[in-house]
Amino acid sequence: MGNKQTIFTAQQLDAYQDCTFFTRKEILRLFDRYRDLAPHLVPLDYTDQPDVRLPYELIGSMPELKDNPFRQRIAEVFSEDGEGNMTLDDFLDMFSVLSEMAPRDLKAYYAFKIYDFNNDDFLCKSDLEKTLNKLTRNELTEDEVRMVCEKVIDETDLDNDGRLSLEDFQHMIVRAPDFLRSVT
Repeated sequence: MGNKQTIFTAQQLDAYQDCTFFTRKEILRLFDRYRDLAPHLVPLDYTDQPDVRLPYELIGSMPELKDNPFRQRIAEVFSEDGEGNMTLDDFLDMFSVLSEMAPRDLKAYYAFKIYDFNNDDFLCKSDLEKTLNKLTRNELTEDEVRMVCEKVIDETDLDNDGRLSLEDFQHMIVRAPDFLRSVT
């Protein structure tokens, strides 16, 4: 009569449901995806919460990320270690925010973090240049990039400090909603 393998305790599944936008079935499906990346590293039993971290090289090779110019930054932002190596919790968090069920403000918050390459909680000219170069796959000249970045700062920097805060960024997203689609 069904010797079904226990992957998570009921409490673990409840906790994952509470902190993601997924059903139990979706969580188990994502666990299978995580495990398929490295079956030799990821045990089938997570009831004792093993300390497993998959290397960025495996995470970045997933179909959802491999063609995304921000794949390294996405993995870094969602990984606890900041290097892109992911625990199952990191993996579920990433997919939860990238899901269609995640609210726009949460997506904007993580897009901001992804674009903040120097991790100073502001988007400065350098962050915007890197973002624009990734978005356009380096197809613009340096002058074009500089001009666009100056225009973005000029139009969206609400306190005129020469950089964008999260609030400035969220205000920009309200005015240009398609901007989020490049990351999420």
